[in-house]
Amino acid sequence: MRNTLQLTDVSTVEGQMTSIDLSTIPTPVLDMATMPWKPVTDEQRNTTACILDDVCVLNIPKPKDRAEEEALVKKFVAGMRKLFTTENNWPFLPMLETSMDYCAQCNSCSDACHLYEMSGGHEMYRPNFRSEIFRRIYKQYVKKEPFAKWRYGDMDLNWKTVVRLAELSYRCNLCRRCAQTCPIGVDNALIAREIRKLFSQELGISPRELHEKGTMHQMRVGSSTGMTPDVVKDNVEFIDEDYAEITGVGIHTPFDVKDADILLLHNAGEIMAWPENIAAFSLIFQEAGLSWTLSSKAMAYDGVNYGVFYDDAQTARIALQHMLAAKELNAKKIVIGECGHAHKVLTVIADRLIPFEYQVPRESCYVTLRDIVMSGKIKLDPARNNFPVTLHDPCNVVRLMGIVEPQREIVRKIAPLFREMPCPGVNNYCCGGGSGFAIMTRNNIEQWRGNISGRKKMQQIGEAFKECLGPETKKYICAPCSNCKGQIREILEHNDLYAKNNFAYGGIVELVVNAMTNVNPGYIKWESEE
Repeated sequence: MRNTLQLTDVSTVEGQMTSIDLSTIPTPVLDMATMPWKPVTDEQRNTTACILDDVCVLNIPKPKDRAEEEALVKKFVAGMRKLFTTENNWPFLPMLETSMDYCAQCNSCSDACHLYEMSGGHEMYRPNFRSEIFRRIYKQYVKKEPFAKWRYGDMDLNWKTVVRLAELSYRCNLCRRCAQTCPIGVDNALIAREIRKLFSQELGISPRELHEKGTMHQMRVGSSTGMTPDVVKDNVEFIDEDYAEITGVGIHTPFDVKDADILLLHNAGEIMAWPENIAAFSLIFQEAGLSWTLSSKAMAYDGVNYGVFYDDAQTARIALQHMLAAKELNAKKIVIGECGHAHKVLTVIADRLIPFEYQVPRESCYVTLRDIVMSGKIKLDPARNNFPVTLHDPCNVVRLMGIVEPQREIVRKIAPLFREMPCPGVNNYCCGGGSGFAIMTRNNIEQWRGNISGRKKMQQIGEAFKECLGPETKKYICAPCSNCKGQIREILEHNDLYAKNNFAYGGIVELVVNAMTNVNPGYIKWESEE
Protein backbone atom coordinates (compact mmCIF):
# COMPACT_ATOMS: atom_id res chain seq x y z
CA MET A 1 0.00 0.00 0.00
CA ARG A 2 1.47 3.33 -1.08
CA ASN A 3 1.12 6.72 0.56
CA THR A 4 3.01 8.60 -2.16
CA LEU A 5 1.05 8.24 -5.36
CA GLN A 6 1.60 8.85 -9.03
CA LEU A 7 -1.36 9.26 -11.37
CA THR A 8 -0.34 6.15 -13.29
CA ASP A 9 -0.56 4.03 -10.13
CA VAL A 10 -4.32 3.98 -10.69
CA SER A 11 -3.74 1.74 -13.73
CA THR A 12 -0.93 -0.45 -12.44
CA VAL A 13 -0.85 -1.11 -8.68
CA GLU A 14 -2.37 -4.44 -7.61
CA GLY A 15 -4.82 -4.87 -4.72
CA GLN A 16 -5.42 -2.02 -2.31
CA MET A 17 -3.79 1.02 -3.82
CA THR A 18 -3.11 3.18 -0.77
CA SER A 19 -3.97 3.88 2.86
CA ILE A 20 -4.02 6.86 5.19
CA ASP A 21 -1.48 7.04 7.99
CA LEU A 22 -3.58 8.24 10.92
CA SER A 23 -0.46 9.51 12.68
CA THR A 24 -0.18 12.22 10.01
CA ILE A 25 -3.64 13.62 10.68
CA PRO A 26 -3.60 17.07 12.35
CA THR A 27 -3.92 17.19 16.14
CA PRO A 28 -7.47 16.55 17.36
CA VAL A 29 -9.48 19.50 18.65
CA LEU A 30 -12.13 19.71 21.38
CA ASP A 31 -10.58 16.62 23.02
CA MET A 32 -11.70 14.72 19.92
CA ALA A 33 -10.34 11.20 20.18
CA THR A 34 -9.22 9.46 17.02
CA MET A 35 -11.91 6.95 16.21
CA PRO A 36 -10.64 3.46 15.37
CA TRP A 37 -10.19 2.97 11.66
CA LYS A 38 -12.37 -0.01 10.86
CA PRO A 39 -10.63 -2.01 8.12
CA VAL A 40 -12.31 -3.63 5.17
CA THR A 41 -12.59 -7.37 5.75
CA ASP A 42 -10.56 -9.93 3.79
CA GLU A 43 -13.74 -11.09 2.09
CA GLN A 44 -14.49 -7.54 0.94
CA ARG A 45 -10.93 -7.16 -0.32
CA ASN A 46 -11.18 -10.36 -2.32
CA THR A 47 -14.49 -9.51 -3.94
CA THR A 48 -14.20 -5.73 -4.41
CA ALA A 49 -12.35 -4.31 -7.36
CA CYS A 50 -9.15 -2.37 -6.65
CA ILE A 51 -9.77 -0.77 -3.27
CA LEU A 52 -8.05 2.62 -3.12
CA ASP A 53 -8.00 2.66 0.67
CA ASP A 54 -10.13 1.18 3.42
CA VAL A 55 -12.95 3.63 2.66
CA CYS A 56 -14.93 1.58 0.16
CA VAL A 57 -18.11 3.39 -0.88
CA LEU A 58 -19.21 1.52 -4.00
CA ASN A 59 -18.20 -2.15 -3.51
CA ILE A 60 -17.76 -2.65 -7.26
CA PRO A 61 -17.48 -6.42 -7.98
CA LYS A 62 -14.26 -7.64 -9.52
CA PRO A 63 -14.61 -8.64 -13.18
CA LYS A 64 -14.62 -12.44 -13.43
CA ASP A 65 -12.59 -12.69 -16.61
CA ARG A 66 -10.95 -10.71 -19.41
CA ALA A 67 -14.23 -10.36 -21.29
CA GLU A 68 -15.89 -8.65 -18.31
CA GLU A 69 -12.88 -6.38 -17.94
CA GLU A 70 -13.10 -5.28 -21.56
CA ALA A 71 -16.87 -4.80 -21.38
CA LEU A 72 -16.43 -2.53 -18.34
CA VAL A 73 -13.88 -0.38 -20.16
CA LYS A 74 -16.02 -0.15 -23.31
CA LYS A 75 -19.07 0.96 -21.32
CA PHE A 76 -16.97 3.57 -19.57
CA VAL A 77 -15.62 4.99 -22.83
CA ALA A 78 -19.13 5.03 -24.33
CA GLY A 79 -20.40 6.91 -21.30
CA MET A 80 -17.56 9.40 -21.46
CA ARG A 81 -18.34 10.11 -25.11
CA LYS A 82 -21.98 10.78 -24.21
CA LEU A 83 -20.90 13.03 -21.34
CA PHE A 84 -19.19 15.32 -23.83
CA THR A 85 -22.10 15.70 -26.26
CA THR A 86 -24.66 18.49 -26.13
CA GLU A 87 -27.67 16.22 -26.64
CA ASN A 88 -26.70 14.04 -23.65
CA ASN A 89 -25.30 16.64 -21.25
CA TRP A 90 -26.66 20.03 -22.26
CA PRO A 91 -27.10 21.26 -18.65
CA PHE A 92 -23.44 20.98 -17.64
CA LEU A 93 -21.31 20.50 -20.78
CA PRO A 94 -19.98 24.08 -21.15
CA MET A 95 -18.73 24.16 -17.54
CA LEU A 96 -17.33 20.64 -17.80
CA GLU A 97 -15.45 21.32 -21.04
CA THR A 98 -13.93 24.49 -19.59
CA SER A 99 -12.70 22.62 -16.52
CA MET A 100 -11.28 19.87 -18.71
CA ASP A 101 -9.42 22.24 -21.03
CA TYR A 102 -7.80 24.47 -18.44
CA CYS A 103 -5.79 23.54 -15.34
CA ALA A 104 -2.49 25.18 -14.45
CA GLN A 105 -1.61 22.42 -11.93
CA CYS A 106 -0.88 25.17 -9.38
CA ASN A 107 -2.51 23.12 -6.59
CA SER A 108 -4.30 26.14 -5.12
CA CYS A 109 -7.26 23.77 -4.86
CA SER A 110 -5.31 21.47 -2.54
CA ASP A 111 -4.71 24.26 -0.06
CA ALA A 112 -8.47 24.97 -0.05
CA CYS A 113 -9.57 21.34 0.45
CA HIS A 114 -10.45 20.16 3.95
CA LEU A 115 -10.07 16.51 2.88
CA TYR A 116 -6.51 17.06 1.67
CA GLU A 117 -5.60 19.00 4.81
CA MET A 118 -7.25 16.60 7.26
CA SER A 119 -5.85 13.49 5.56
CA GLY A 120 -2.38 14.76 6.37
CA GLY A 121 -1.76 15.95 2.82
CA HIS A 122 -2.46 12.60 1.18
CA GLU A 123 -1.94 12.80 -2.60
CA MET A 124 -5.20 10.98 -3.35
CA TYR A 125 -7.18 13.81 -1.77
CA ARG A 126 -5.79 16.54 -3.98
CA PRO A 127 -8.90 17.81 -5.82
CA ASN A 128 -7.03 17.73 -9.13
CA PHE A 129 -5.76 14.15 -8.65
CA ARG A 130 -8.94 12.50 -9.93
CA SER A 131 -9.57 15.34 -12.36
CA GLU A 132 -6.21 14.88 -14.04
CA ILE A 133 -6.76 11.13 -14.43
CA PHE A 134 -10.14 11.84 -16.04
CA ARG A 135 -8.63 14.63 -18.17
CA ARG A 136 -5.86 12.41 -19.53
CA ILE A 137 -8.28 9.61 -20.40
CA TYR A 138 -10.57 12.06 -22.15
CA LYS A 139 -7.84 13.68 -24.22
CA GLN A 140 -6.17 10.38 -25.17
CA TYR A 141 -9.05 7.97 -25.65
CA VAL A 142 -12.13 10.09 -26.39
CA LYS A 143 -11.02 13.41 -27.83
CA LYS A 144 -7.90 11.74 -29.27
CA GLU A 145 -5.85 14.90 -29.35
CA PRO A 146 -2.60 14.66 -31.40
CA PHE A 147 0.40 13.99 -29.18
CA ALA A 148 -1.90 13.71 -26.14
CA LYS A 149 0.30 11.10 -24.45
CA TRP A 150 3.35 13.27 -24.97
CA ARG A 151 1.63 16.46 -23.79
CA TYR A 152 -0.32 15.15 -20.83
CA GLY A 153 1.39 11.90 -19.85
CA ASP A 154 0.35 8.36 -20.66
CA MET A 155 -2.63 6.89 -18.81
CA ASP A 156 -3.32 3.23 -19.43
CA LEU A 157 -7.07 2.71 -19.69
CA ASN A 158 -7.86 -0.67 -18.16
CA TRP A 159 -10.51 -1.99 -15.78
CA LYS A 160 -8.46 -0.95 -12.73
CA THR A 161 -8.39 2.64 -13.95
CA VAL A 162 -12.14 2.58 -14.45
CA VAL A 163 -13.17 1.20 -11.05
CA ARG A 164 -10.63 3.29 -9.16
CA LEU A 165 -11.85 6.41 -10.89
CA ALA A 166 -15.39 5.50 -9.76
CA GLU A 167 -14.24 5.24 -6.15
CA LEU A 168 -12.16 8.43 -6.47
CA SER A 169 -15.27 10.37 -7.45
CA TYR A 170 -16.61 9.53 -3.97
CA ARG A 171 -13.55 10.96 -2.20
CA CYS A 172 -14.99 14.45 -2.51
CA ASN A 173 -17.69 16.33 -0.57
CA LEU A 174 -18.57 18.33 -3.71
CA CYS A 175 -18.33 21.47 -1.54
CA ARG A 176 -16.72 23.46 -4.40
CA ARG A 177 -14.32 25.33 -2.15
CA CYS A 178 -11.64 24.31 -4.65
CA ALA A 179 -13.57 25.92 -7.53
CA GLN A 180 -13.96 29.14 -5.57
CA THR A 181 -10.22 29.23 -4.91
CA CYS A 182 -9.01 28.31 -8.41
CA PRO A 183 -7.50 31.40 -10.10
CA ILE A 184 -8.89 30.32 -13.49
CA GLY A 185 -12.17 28.78 -12.33
CA VAL A 186 -11.52 25.05 -12.79
CA ASP A 187 -14.29 23.19 -10.97
CA ASN A 188 -12.88 19.90 -9.68
CA ALA A 189 -16.06 19.21 -7.73
CA LEU A 190 -18.11 19.44 -10.93
CA ILE A 191 -15.73 16.95 -12.56
CA ALA A 192 -16.12 14.56 -9.61
CA ARG A 193 -19.90 14.81 -9.84
CA GLU A 194 -19.89 14.29 -13.61
CA ILE A 195 -17.77 11.16 -13.13
CA ARG A 196 -20.36 9.89 -10.65
CA LYS A 197 -23.06 10.62 -13.20
CA LEU A 198 -21.23 8.70 -15.91
CA PHE A 199 -21.00 5.62 -13.72
CA SER A 200 -24.62 5.81 -12.61
CA GLN A 201 -26.27 6.56 -15.93
CA GLU A 202 -24.07 4.41 -18.16
CA LEU A 203 -22.72 1.60 -15.98
CA GLY A 204 -25.40 1.38 -13.28
CA ILE A 205 -22.80 1.94 -10.53
CA SER A 206 -23.84 4.14 -7.60
CA PRO A 207 -24.01 3.97 -3.78
CA ARG A 208 -27.07 2.06 -2.63
CA GLU A 209 -27.82 4.75 -0.01
CA LEU A 210 -28.25 7.35 -2.75
CA HIS A 211 -29.92 5.20 -5.39
CA GLU A 212 -31.81 2.11 -4.15
CA LYS A 213 -32.50 3.48 -0.65
CA GLY A 214 -32.64 7.08 -1.86
CA THR A 215 -34.18 8.23 -5.12
CA MET A 216 -35.69 4.89 -6.15
CA HIS A 217 -37.30 4.38 -2.74
CA GLN A 218 -38.56 7.97 -2.77
CA MET A 219 -40.27 7.48 -6.14
CA ARG A 220 -41.81 4.16 -5.07
CA VAL A 221 -43.08 5.19 -1.62
CA GLY A 222 -43.15 8.98 -1.60
CA SER A 223 -40.15 9.74 0.62
CA SER A 224 -36.58 8.53 1.01
CA THR A 225 -37.46 7.98 4.68
CA GLY A 226 -40.11 5.42 3.68
CA MET A 227 -42.98 7.55 4.97
CA THR A 228 -46.15 7.38 2.90
CA PRO A 229 -48.50 10.38 2.62
CA ASP A 230 -50.78 9.06 5.38
CA VAL A 231 -47.85 8.43 7.71
CA VAL A 232 -46.50 11.93 7.13
CA LYS A 233 -49.84 13.55 7.93
CA ASP A 234 -50.22 11.44 11.09
CA ASN A 235 -46.68 12.25 12.24
CA VAL A 236 -47.11 15.98 11.67
CA GLU A 237 -50.40 15.90 13.58
CA PHE A 238 -48.58 14.27 16.53
CA ILE A 239 -45.84 16.90 16.28
CA ASP A 240 -48.46 19.67 16.42
CA GLU A 241 -49.99 18.14 19.55
CA ASP A 242 -46.68 17.50 21.32
CA TYR A 243 -45.22 20.92 20.64
CA ALA A 244 -48.43 22.76 21.41
CA GLU A 245 -48.01 21.35 24.92
CA ILE A 246 -44.29 22.19 25.01
CA THR A 247 -44.69 25.76 23.72
CA GLY A 248 -48.03 26.62 25.26
CA VAL A 249 -49.27 27.77 21.84
CA GLY A 250 -51.78 25.84 19.75
CA ILE A 251 -50.17 24.67 16.50
CA HIS A 252 -51.97 23.62 13.34
CA THR A 253 -49.97 22.58 10.27
CA PRO A 254 -52.14 22.90 7.14
CA PHE A 255 -52.05 20.33 4.36
CA ASP A 256 -53.20 20.65 0.74
CA VAL A 257 -54.58 24.17 0.98
CA LYS A 258 -55.44 25.51 -2.47
CA ASP A 259 -54.23 28.96 -3.61
CA ALA A 260 -51.87 29.43 -0.63
CA ASP A 261 -49.05 31.93 -1.04
CA ILE A 262 -46.45 29.37 0.08
CA LEU A 263 -45.91 25.64 -0.36
CA LEU A 264 -43.35 24.80 2.32
CA LEU A 265 -41.07 21.92 1.36
CA HIS A 266 -39.27 20.19 4.24
CA ASN A 267 -36.54 17.60 4.22
CA ALA A 268 -38.75 14.75 5.49
CA GLY A 269 -35.91 13.48 7.64
CA GLU A 270 -36.73 16.37 9.99
CA ILE A 271 -40.15 14.83 10.69
CA MET A 272 -38.48 11.69 12.02
CA ALA A 273 -35.22 12.96 13.53
CA TRP A 274 -35.84 16.62 14.43
CA PRO A 275 -39.58 17.21 14.92
CA GLU A 276 -38.76 20.43 16.78
CA ASN A 277 -37.73 21.89 13.41
CA ILE A 278 -41.09 21.04 11.83
CA ALA A 279 -42.98 22.49 14.79
CA ALA A 280 -40.86 25.65 14.77
CA PHE A 281 -41.61 26.36 11.12
CA SER A 282 -45.33 25.80 11.69
CA LEU A 283 -45.36 28.04 14.75
CA ILE A 284 -43.43 30.88 13.10
CA PHE A 285 -45.49 30.85 9.90
CA GLN A 286 -48.72 30.61 11.89
CA GLU A 287 -47.87 33.45 14.28
CA ALA A 288 -46.66 35.64 11.38
CA GLY A 289 -50.04 35.18 9.68
CA LEU A 290 -48.65 33.72 6.46
CA SER A 291 -50.79 31.96 3.86
CA TRP A 292 -49.05 28.60 3.56
CA THR A 293 -49.45 24.85 3.29
CA LEU A 294 -47.70 21.52 3.09
CA SER A 295 -48.56 18.97 0.41
CA SER A 296 -49.47 15.35 1.11
CA LYS A 297 -48.84 14.33 -2.47
CA ALA A 298 -46.18 11.61 -2.75
CA MET A 299 -42.71 13.14 -3.01
CA ALA A 300 -44.09 16.64 -2.47
CA TYR A 301 -43.65 16.46 1.31
CA ASP A 302 -39.99 15.47 1.02
CA GLY A 303 -37.52 18.01 -0.39
CA VAL A 304 -34.79 15.36 -0.46
CA ASN A 305 -33.38 14.77 -3.94
CA TYR A 306 -30.24 12.61 -3.73
CA GLY A 307 -30.01 12.47 -7.52
CA VAL A 308 -28.24 15.81 -7.38
CA PHE A 309 -25.20 13.98 -6.01
CA TYR A 310 -24.93 11.37 -8.75
CA ASP A 311 -27.54 11.26 -11.54
CA ASP A 312 -29.30 13.92 -13.65
CA ALA A 313 -32.24 11.70 -14.65
CA GLN A 314 -33.11 10.91 -11.03
CA THR A 315 -32.67 14.57 -10.10
CA ALA A 316 -35.09 15.74 -12.79
CA ARG A 317 -37.76 13.14 -11.98
CA ILE A 318 -38.07 14.21 -8.36
CA ALA A 319 -37.66 17.96 -8.96
CA LEU A 320 -40.45 17.81 -11.54
CA GLN A 321 -42.80 16.22 -8.98
CA HIS A 322 -42.05 19.03 -6.55
CA MET A 323 -42.95 21.60 -9.19
CA LEU A 324 -46.12 19.77 -10.24
CA ALA A 325 -47.34 19.56 -6.63
CA ALA A 326 -47.06 23.34 -6.28
CA LYS A 327 -48.91 23.85 -9.56
CA GLU A 328 -51.65 21.42 -8.51
CA LEU A 329 -52.28 23.47 -5.36
CA ASN A 330 -51.84 26.73 -7.29
CA ALA A 331 -49.29 27.89 -4.72
CA LYS A 332 -47.66 31.20 -5.59
CA LYS A 333 -44.18 29.97 -4.61
CA ILE A 334 -42.25 27.14 -3.01
CA VAL A 335 -40.30 27.95 0.15
CA ILE A 336 -37.49 25.46 0.71
CA GLY A 337 -36.90 24.43 4.32
CA GLU A 338 -33.61 23.96 6.13
CA CYS A 339 -31.91 21.57 3.71
CA GLY A 340 -28.82 22.56 1.75
CA HIS A 341 -29.02 20.19 -1.19
CA ALA A 342 -32.78 20.77 -1.55
CA HIS A 343 -31.99 24.46 -2.03
CA LYS A 344 -29.48 23.70 -4.76
CA VAL A 345 -31.44 21.07 -6.62
CA LEU A 346 -34.73 22.94 -6.70
CA THR A 347 -33.23 26.27 -7.74
CA VAL A 348 -30.00 26.52 -9.73
CA ILE A 349 -30.06 22.87 -10.86
CA ALA A 350 -33.79 22.69 -11.60
CA ASP A 351 -33.44 25.85 -13.66
CA ARG A 352 -31.26 23.78 -16.02
CA LEU A 353 -33.17 20.50 -15.92
CA ILE A 354 -36.88 21.41 -15.73
CA PRO A 355 -38.66 23.04 -18.71
CA PHE A 356 -39.72 26.60 -17.97
CA GLU A 357 -43.45 25.92 -18.32
CA TYR A 358 -43.30 23.52 -15.33
CA GLN A 359 -41.33 25.83 -13.08
CA VAL A 360 -42.73 27.64 -10.03
CA PRO A 361 -41.08 30.57 -8.21
CA ARG A 362 -38.87 29.31 -5.39
CA GLU A 363 -37.49 31.04 -2.31
CA SER A 364 -35.05 30.10 0.43
CA CYS A 365 -36.54 29.82 3.91
CA TYR A 366 -33.64 31.97 5.11
CA VAL A 367 -35.09 34.89 3.13
CA THR A 368 -38.66 34.17 4.28
CA LEU A 369 -37.59 33.93 7.92
CA ARG A 370 -35.48 37.09 7.68
CA ASP A 371 -38.50 39.00 6.39
CA ILE A 372 -40.66 37.68 9.26
CA VAL A 373 -38.11 38.44 11.97
CA MET A 374 -37.35 41.94 10.68
CA SER A 375 -41.02 42.81 10.08
CA GLY A 376 -41.99 42.67 13.74
CA LYS A 377 -44.84 40.23 13.03
CA ILE A 378 -43.61 38.04 15.87
CA LYS A 379 -42.41 39.37 19.23
CA LEU A 380 -38.87 38.38 20.14
CA ASP A 381 -36.72 38.76 23.23
CA PRO A 382 -33.01 38.22 22.40
CA ALA A 383 -32.27 37.85 26.12
CA ARG A 384 -33.85 34.39 25.92
CA ASN A 385 -30.91 33.37 23.74
CA ASN A 386 -28.30 34.38 26.31
CA PHE A 387 -25.80 31.68 25.34
CA PRO A 388 -22.95 31.61 22.80
CA VAL A 389 -24.10 30.80 19.26
CA THR A 390 -22.10 30.06 16.13
CA LEU A 391 -23.36 29.58 12.59
CA HIS A 392 -22.46 26.81 10.15
CA ASP A 393 -22.82 27.74 6.48
CA PRO A 394 -24.19 24.87 4.36
CA CYS A 395 -22.06 24.70 1.20
CA ASN A 396 -24.98 24.27 -1.20
CA VAL A 397 -26.78 27.36 0.06
CA VAL A 398 -23.95 29.73 0.85
CA ARG A 399 -21.01 29.02 -1.44
CA LEU A 400 -23.03 27.69 -4.39
CA MET A 401 -25.96 30.11 -4.25
CA GLY A 402 -24.54 33.14 -2.44
CA ILE A 403 -27.22 33.26 0.27
CA VAL A 404 -25.01 34.64 3.04
CA GLU A 405 -26.63 37.57 4.85
CA PRO A 406 -30.32 36.68 5.50
CA GLN A 407 -29.46 34.03 8.08
CA ARG A 408 -26.89 36.31 9.68
CA GLU A 409 -29.37 39.17 9.98
CA ILE A 410 -31.65 36.81 11.91
CA VAL A 411 -28.96 35.46 14.22
CA ARG A 412 -27.47 38.88 14.94
CA LYS A 413 -30.92 40.18 15.92
CA ILE A 414 -31.89 37.32 18.26
CA ALA A 415 -28.56 35.97 19.59
CA PRO A 416 -26.52 38.64 21.40
CA LEU A 417 -23.59 36.25 21.98
CA PHE A 418 -23.30 35.24 18.31
CA ARG A 419 -19.77 34.65 17.05
CA GLU A 420 -18.58 33.62 13.59
CA MET A 421 -16.50 30.55 12.91
CA PRO A 422 -13.10 31.10 11.33
CA CYS A 423 -13.52 31.34 7.55
CA PRO A 424 -17.25 32.20 7.62
CA GLY A 425 -19.68 32.70 4.76
CA VAL A 426 -18.57 31.56 1.31
CA ASN A 427 -15.18 30.56 2.75
CA ASN A 428 -16.67 28.14 5.26
CA TYR A 429 -15.82 24.45 5.24
CA CYS A 430 -18.14 21.54 4.56
CA CYS A 431 -19.58 19.76 7.59
CA GLY A 432 -18.01 16.59 6.18
CA GLY A 433 -21.31 14.93 5.29
CA GLY A 434 -21.86 16.66 1.96
CA SER A 435 -22.46 14.91 -1.39
CA GLY A 436 -24.41 12.11 0.28
CA PHE A 437 -21.77 11.00 2.81
CA ALA A 438 -23.99 11.91 5.78
CA ILE A 439 -26.34 8.99 5.02
CA MET A 440 -23.75 6.39 3.98
CA THR A 441 -23.02 3.51 6.34
CA ARG A 442 -21.10 0.81 4.49
CA ASN A 443 -17.64 -0.39 5.53
CA ASN A 444 -15.77 2.28 7.54
CA ILE A 445 -17.33 5.40 6.01
CA GLU A 446 -18.54 6.53 9.46
CA GLN A 447 -15.02 6.44 10.86
CA TRP A 448 -13.77 8.28 7.80
CA ARG A 449 -16.36 11.03 8.28
CA GLY A 450 -15.15 11.51 11.85
CA ASN A 451 -11.42 11.19 11.24
CA ILE A 452 -11.16 12.98 7.91
CA SER A 453 -14.13 14.75 6.35
CA GLY A 454 -15.67 16.19 9.53
CA ARG A 455 -12.46 17.09 11.32
CA LYS A 456 -12.13 20.59 9.88
CA LYS A 457 -15.67 21.48 10.94
CA MET A 458 -14.93 20.41 14.50
CA GLN A 459 -11.81 22.56 14.40
CA GLN A 460 -13.92 25.54 13.31
CA ILE A 461 -16.45 24.93 16.08
CA GLY A 462 -13.66 24.68 18.62
CA GLU A 463 -12.18 27.99 17.48
CA ALA A 464 -15.56 29.73 17.60
CA PHE A 465 -16.11 28.66 21.22
CA LYS A 466 -12.48 28.57 22.38
CA GLU A 467 -13.00 30.96 25.30
CA CYS A 468 -16.00 29.02 26.66
CA LEU A 469 -15.21 25.34 26.05
CA GLY A 470 -16.15 22.93 28.79
CA PRO A 471 -19.42 21.89 30.44
CA GLU A 472 -19.96 25.14 32.37
CA THR A 473 -21.34 27.16 29.44
CA LYS A 474 -24.22 26.16 27.17
CA LYS A 475 -23.32 26.58 23.50
CA TYR A 476 -25.50 26.37 20.38
CA ILE A 477 -24.29 25.25 16.96
CA CYS A 478 -26.74 26.69 14.44
CA ALA A 479 -26.70 24.42 11.38
CA PRO A 480 -29.66 25.21 9.11
CA CYS A 481 -29.44 22.06 6.98
CA SER A 482 -30.71 18.56 7.72
CA ASN A 483 -27.69 16.64 6.42
CA CYS A 484 -25.30 19.04 8.14
CA LYS A 485 -27.11 18.52 11.43
CA GLY A 486 -26.84 14.76 11.00
CA GLN A 487 -23.11 14.98 10.42
CA ILE A 488 -22.53 17.35 13.35
CA ARG A 489 -24.66 15.15 15.62
CA GLU A 490 -22.63 12.10 14.66
CA ILE A 491 -19.29 13.74 15.35
CA LEU A 492 -20.46 15.10 18.69
CA GLU A 493 -21.85 11.70 19.70
CA HIS A 494 -18.88 9.66 18.56
CA ASN A 495 -16.49 11.84 20.51
CA ASP A 496 -18.65 12.35 23.60
CA LEU A 497 -18.57 16.10 23.06
CA TYR A 498 -22.09 16.79 24.34
CA ALA A 499 -21.23 16.20 27.97
CA LYS A 500 -17.69 17.54 27.71
CA ASN A 501 -18.72 20.85 26.17
CA ASN A 502 -22.47 21.28 26.83
CA PHE A 503 -23.39 21.67 23.17
CA ALA A 504 -26.76 21.79 21.52
CA TYR A 505 -27.22 21.92 17.77
CA GLY A 506 -30.17 22.74 15.55
CA GLY A 507 -31.48 25.10 12.92
CA ILE A 508 -32.35 28.77 12.75
CA VAL A 509 -36.07 28.24 13.34
CA GLU A 510 -35.48 26.65 16.74
CA LEU A 511 -33.41 29.68 17.74
CA VAL A 512 -36.20 32.00 16.59
CA VAL A 513 -38.88 30.11 18.56
CA ASN A 514 -36.62 30.06 21.62
CA ALA A 515 -36.72 33.88 21.53
CA MET A 516 -40.49 34.26 20.96
CA THR A 517 -42.11 35.95 23.93
CA ASN A 518 -45.46 34.15 23.64
CA VAL A 519 -43.79 30.72 23.80
CA ASN A 520 -42.88 28.87 26.98
CA PRO A 521 -39.16 29.39 27.76
CA GLY A 522 -36.61 26.71 26.94
CA TYR A 523 -37.53 25.51 23.44
CA ILE A 524 -33.90 24.53 22.83
CA LYS A 525 -32.80 21.63 25.01
CA TRP A 526 -29.30 20.71 26.13
CA GLU A 527 -28.31 17.19 27.11
CA SER A 528 -27.48 18.47 30.60
CA GLU A 529 -31.16 19.39 31.03
CA GLU A 530 -32.63 16.08 29.86
